[in-house]
Amino acid sequence: MQMQIETEVEILDKTIETELKKLVVYNDDINTFDWVIDTLMTVCRHSNEQAEQCTLIIHYKGKCSVKEGEFDELAGMRNEICRRGISAEIH
Repeated sequence: MQMQIETEVEILDKTIETELKKLVVYNDDINTFDWVIDTLMTVCRHSNEQAEQCTLIIHYKGKCSVKEGEFDELAGMRNEICRRGISAEIH
């Protein structure tokens, strides 16, 4: 039986790189807790508990990474969150 040994280059060639980005939502003095929670549930498909926890982190820490994924996936979410009057960026 012949053993097949892969070199690092061969392994790297087989690896598909996807750079994960983070969707970060920022605190403000305008939006209510309920509005942010509803937005995270609707746009990011968070559970109620997850949305509440993220909203508390946003309030007390000033920002929270609410979703992680590929840029193309997060861009639509960011646009909808901003359309709802909430500040968000992709990092």
